[in-house]
Amino acid sequence: MAFTEPVATPLALLLLGHGADPDSERGVECPGDLPPVSDPDLVTRAAAAKAALGDRLYILGHHYQRDEVIQFADVTGDSFKLSQQAAAHPEAEFIVFCGVHFMAESADILTAANQQVILPDLAAGCSMADMAAIHQVDAAWQAISAAGLADSTIPITYMNSAADIKAFTGRNHGAICTSSNAKRSLEWAFEHGERVFFLPDQHLGRNTAVRDLGLSLDDCVVWDPHHPTLTPEQLRDAKVILWRGHCSVHGRFTESSVKDVRARVPGVTVIVHPECRYEVVEMADLVGSTEFIITAIEEAPPGSSFAVGTELNLVRRLALRHPDKTVVFLDRDVCFCSTMNRIDLPHLVWTLENLLQGRVVNQITVEDESAKWARVALDRMLALPGVGAKD
Repeated sequence: MAFTEPVATPLALLLLGHGADPDSERGVECPGDLPPVSDPDLVTRAAAAKAALGDRLYILGHHYQRDEVIQFADVTGDSFKLSQQAAAHPEAEFIVFCGVHFMAESADILTAANQQVILPDLAAGCSMADMAAIHQVDAAWQAISAAGLADSTIPITYMNSAADIKAFTGRNHGAICTSSNAKRSLEWAFEHGERVFFLPDQHLGRNTAVRDLGLSLDDCVVWDPHHPTLTPEQLRDAKVILWRGHCSVHGRFTESSVKDVRARVPGVTVIVHPECRYEVVEMADLVGSTEFIITAIEEAPPGSSFAVGTELNLVRRLALRHPDKTVVFLDRDVCFCSTMNRIDLPHLVWTLENLLQGRVVNQITVEDESAKWARVALDRMLALPGVGAKD
């Protein structure tokens, strides 16, 4: 079944990184001139610059990147896997992370001091990570402490978070998790405390606590940093305190999306990421990380049909890679990750050609104290039995 491209509306083009909305985006412009998107020599220029840099360069490509960028990646994957791959190549002086800001921070934390991590466009952020600012998290922890609960509450922070939030987690005896090891991370937390403070994605936290650990929805309360109204009694009675954050892509899927695709594609298997809403996850046939979704579709027999609830670039790539199967997007509307799509071929060429000229642009550096405590939280996760690198 042929993959249907979304209509190229002005909004869709903005989500693809073509254009800028100064009222909602920061740092969209790069210093210097970017080659235009229509430049027919972009692919040649990128290939030439990569070849000239040789082993000094290692390019990481997240699954949600567009194909024009992925074709130049030395390795593709999810965020933590990519950071580990960068650390495994100490000969690479320049780590160009085609992803978003928090991913580049994680790579800087895990790589050697001589390696420089670069994000081709500083506007490539993450709306979920931005929903938890450190001053907000500190205020929530103060409320938990004031209720006398800090010693019995274990922070678990999703990988999709800023370095200072990871550092907060490390300082307060917590651990990081990915979407594939969230269950094991929460089990570890309950072995060490009475409740979990889970941030920044409420949906992953709720889905893991209720579906995987057998807790009830009533065991979960939501901390809203803009309206912090939970009482000490509510905090004390909760098993999981969820941060009010979400993924702008996965959070848009609804029960109607699932009902609609089942009506359109008879016999379809609905497979979604655990960042989706609880109601959507409950209606899906399969739930798992990005790597899980990729593997499930790869291993399915010819003729299988899937409706995939995750980022559109990946769904399109899976559809084109498996023409013997029907792979459709779960929702009828465009659902690109707008900030991830800021990384395009012009930005990549600009980055590589600057490196060739001896200029390191857009280097991402995590200050030493934050890096130290973030690494503590990451190492706690890696020490858990059966925990791997997949997101």
